[in-house]
Amino acid sequence: MTNTILRTTSLAFALLLIGPPCGFGDDPGFPIKVSDNGRYLVDHNEAPFFWLSCAQWQLFHDNTIEEARTILKSLQEHGFNVVHVKLLALLRWDVASVNGELPVYKRDPLVINEMYLQQVDAMVRIAREYGITVAMAVYYTRWEDIIDEKNARAYGKILGKRYGKDPNIIWTSTPDVRPEILPVLRELAAGLRETDTGKHLMTFMPFPLAHSSSFAHDEPWMDFHCVHVYRRADLMYPLLHRDYDIKPAKPIVMAEGAYESMKADSFEVTPLGARRQAYYSYLAGAFHGYGHMDSWQLRPTWKDSLDSPGAQQMRILKKVFTDRKEWWNLVPDQDIFGSGGQTSESVLNLAASHKDGRWGLVYLGDRAKFSIDMSKFAEAASVDASWIDPKTGDKTAIGKVPTSGTKEFETPDGWEDALLLLERSGK
Repeated sequence: MTNTILRTTSLAFALLLIGPPCGFGDDPGFPIKVSDNGRYLVDHNEAPFFWLSCAQWQLFHDNTIEEARTILKSLQEHGFNVVHVKLLALLRWDVASVNGELPVYKRDPLVINEMYLQQVDAMVRIAREYGITVAMAVYYTRWEDIIDEKNARAYGKILGKRYGKDPNIIWTSTPDVRPEILPVLRELAAGLRETDTGKHLMTFMPFPLAHSSSFAHDEPWMDFHCVHVYRRADLMYPLLHRDYDIKPAKPIVMAEGAYESMKADSFEVTPLGARRQAYYSYLAGAFHGYGHMDSWQLRPTWKDSLDSPGAQQMRILKKVFTDRKEWWNLVPDQDIFGSGGQTSESVLNLAASHKDGRWGLVYLGDRAKFSIDMSKFAEAASVDASWIDPKTGDKTAIGKVPTSGTKEFETPDGWEDALLLLERSGK
């Protein structure tokens, strides 16, 4: 009893420091929704929303409120605006949280521990303070024995009622891809929609090695698609390319690849490997989810990993894209290459352009010699060409290049990877 009182008092004090939530419409950027053309996301002012997410799966369960603030503040500083979290925990949902609270009682999802949810409430509000949307996974493969078709709707109603007024929520699930799971997801979606006022986007990230469009594209609750490749970076482009071409169009998130610092198929995921995956996602017409193994698993070095090179380079990536005029009108465009494009294997050379040819962006995952079909930009006499180092963000002007014929390029000496930027003058 004494421990319970202490935990309750501590949590109440933490909530007092956070303060009450502001009104639903008071937050810039919340809630996000799908654009009219189905290709990207927008905020409540219709401004395009550049999704850059980070996995912190155990945040609610394994972190204190103070630690959550440290994590979310760091995410904001590195340009992330979405965080992936499992509501009931990924690894240890059936044991007490860091605050000593079981997520649910008697293995019953309809009897959720109020003290546990108060900690979740606090972290959702801190995320809102930092401009971060919480992609809350409310269903997971490891919870299948407690959440089923019979109770999923009631479970969804509980969550929708509690978080329906929190604008920085996206409902997600991470189930195994099996036909029998779809009725459960439908019931869960129906429960959430009944009580969350319909303001929150909904999706699911299939597990493992799959994409949601292959399973639930026509589901009315499926607002956008997620792709999961984990260790298989070679599958990223084929899966994303398929999703980009499917009709009707829906936004796509490459939600989980290989985590920085993890061992994937006998090789370590370096910062280079982490940023390769991210550029592959955006140039294939999708958004991206980054993660660091030490961070989400709360290894002893988790605080240091928040400022890892890969995390810092995600901010560089975000600036590269958002600095482009009408970045949201990006179209994957391998036809920019005269030679040297690469869409298979794990090291790729990818290209995209503005839908009206205002600019083109080429990512080379390794040292490369290649050529560009300059006629793609023929509406202008020339384009301004520049190199951008994805590792540092440094930009080096090449000069004006005529928009006729093909032009040979070679990545700068000493660079691990490279970006070639082609922009119509004055556009």
